[in-house]
Amino acid sequence: MHTGEKPYQCSQCNKAFKHTTGLIVHKRAHTGDKPYLCSYCGKMFSQKHALIEHKLVHTGEKPYQCSQCVKAFSNKSDLKKHQRTHTGEKPYLCSQCDKAFAQTTSLKNHLRTHTGEKPYQCSQCDKVFSTNSILINHMRTHSGEKPYQCSKCDKAFSHTGSLYNHLKTHSEEKPY
Repeated sequence: MHTGEKPYQCSQCNKAFKHTTGLIVHKRAHTGDKPYLCSYCGKMFSQKHALIEHKLVHTGEKPYQCSQCVKAFSNKSDLKKHQRTHTGEKPYLCSQCDKAFAQTTSLKNHLRTHTGEKPYQCSQCDKVFSTNSILINHMRTHSGEKPYQCSKCDKAFSHTGSLYNHLKTHSEEKPY
């Protein structure tokens, strides 16, 4: 019989569960108990299914296949994030300007345009940046790293934009 009744209630937050096992697993969120250990890296988890999904990172197995393209993922949440590239769904709204984002990290990065926060600091020259990706690009000015290589002439660049502009020199169309 399915009554929808949830007789097992958490004494700390009043969340209710149908079964005692649900309550036991939930209580770990309050206690911080993580009884499931990854044998590959030692990371610990509060739920068995989270450990099982995590182990796929180590084995390289990617059972979650996108139905729209050939991409596959080791966990459901990464597949769900990826699927937004096909659907165009942007569920995360900026409370300051109503701009919408597909990823929470994109929203967090955007919010810094309103706050002016720049939490990423260069260890070489102390310049600060609003996102880690901008810091990584900046670090290439110190290291000289040029990871973006032209497939036509083997010239290398430190930024994708520089490679993109360079590729125009090989095409028939001239930008002027």
